[in-house]
This record gives sequence, structure tokens and C-alpha cells, in this order.
Amino acid sequence: MAFDRRKFLKVSGLSVLGVWAKSAADALAGEKPGFGITEKLLHLFRKPVGFASADALTAKKWAMVIKVRNCPTDCHACIDACDYVHNIPDAEKMPSPRHEIKWIWQDEYKHAFPDQQHEYVEERLKKLPFLLLCNHCDNPPCVRVCPTKATFKREDGIVMMDQHRCIGCRFCMAACPYGSRSFNWVDPRPYIEKQYPEYPIRVRGVVEKCTFCAERLAIGKIPACVEACQNEAKKHGREPALVFGDLEDPESEVRKLLRSHYAIRRKPELGTGPQIYYIV
Repeated sequence: MAFDRRKFLKVSGLSVLGVWAKSAADALAGEKPGFGITEKLLHLFRKPVGFASADALTAKKWAMVIKVRNCPTDCHACIDACDYVHNIPDAEKMPSPRHEIKWIWQDEYKHAFPDQQHEYVEERLKKLPFLLLCNHCDNPPCVRVCPTKATFKREDGIVMMDQHRCIGCRFCMAACPYGSRSFNWVDPRPYIEKQYPEYPIRVRGVVEKCTFCAERLAIGKIPACVEACQNEAKKHGREPALVFGDLEDPESEVRKLLRSHYAIRRKPELGTGPQIYYIV
């Protein structure tokens, strides 16, 4: 049979197109367990509002201010809310402590701010719980080292994770100076006490972290941790500890707080530009 180069290229092109179409159809059909169509589309377009509703919350640069004095030692409402809406497995049920998945957690001052720790630190600070999470850096080292672009920074400053692109190399974990990423060593599904149906469950072998609840912002809701903090504060008649808003808006609450209070950030000397501010 004579070799027809034009026919060969035509057949090859159609074959590639067919494979791509099948892959796209499978993705949108949610063939991988735990992933829904909405999440697939949001990741496919990788935009701040993707297929967001008209009520989507938008900003030029999202940031969070944590008023540490307003954070009670015995309150875990923000952590519980985050764990629930993101289907984070129960750490106590995991096979090993090293399997724990953390999006937001508490730690001591000396661990949160080792570069600002000294023997004369105020005793009050030593006893306070410091909430830790992804800092959504201006200059995120995790993004630079990811070989598949599974972790990327959006135009509004949120550093995202696309589990479909993640190959589990954990370069991002090594690059993050804040320990804000977790790796799924095991399938998380057996260790989720109550599954939240509106958020996809990850699979074994991928990295995950806080995303400032990008999926909630897309439908007009504030991050789950902030909402829980506000509700808990209102219940007990105190000011909330977590404030979320647009850092580029001079009239936003985060800007007003930073103008009127002294705030610190974690490891600013590294040049990452963390966007989590702590008023101590």
C-alpha cells in the first residue's frame, strides 16, 4: 500500500482529537470518584470566577487578618467548619499521625513565629493560640517549583491546587516555608466522619491545602472559617477573630484594621509576601 503522508496526518489528527474529546467527556462526567462537574469546570478554566454565579465575591487581592486576642483558646469553630466543608479526614482516625491533613490549625507563638521568638517575649503571647493556614503569598515558591502547574496563583492572589494535575512529587511541600500543605498518603474517604456532598474528595497521592474557599467565593459566600468565626463571636457577644477582604480596597475592613493596628506576618524576611496578617 502506497504511503500517503497527507492521509496519515489527517487520520492522526482525528485520532488525537478523538482521544482529547473522550478525555474531556470523561472528566466532565466525573468518572474519577469524588469529583463533580462544577469542580471540573472550575479547574478547566482556572479563572477567579470560572463558571461563578452573578453573586460571586471578587477582589483584586484577597487577604485575611487574624485578631489573635479575639481568638479563644478553647474555640475550634473555624477549624471544624473548614474540615467539614472540605471533607478533611478525622486526624484521630487516620492510620498514623503523619497521615494528618491540615488546612487550618493552631500552634504556639514560638512555632508560628520562630524568627521573632526570644527570651523576653510577652507571656501573654506564649499562651495564645495562633491559627495557621496557607499564606497565599505574593511570591509563592510552591508555584515556581511545581512541574505540572498543579499549583498556581490566580489574578486575585489566591494560590490554588488542581488535584487533577498533581503528580504527587511533593516539590511544593518542600518549597513551602510554612508547612501549609498536606499529602494524601492514604485514601481519605474511609476517615471522613460525615461527607459534605458539595465538595470533591481527593484521591490518594495528591497534595492539598487551604484555597481561601474559592468554591464558596464563586457562589457569593465568604470562607467557611470566617463565617464560623463570625457566628461563634455573635453567639458569645464578642468581636470575631477572622476578617477577610480585598487588600487593594482602601475601604475594606482588612485595610482599616491594618491602618489602625500593628500586624505581623510569618517569615516575611523570606520575600514570599504572605497575605495572612496577625494583630497581636
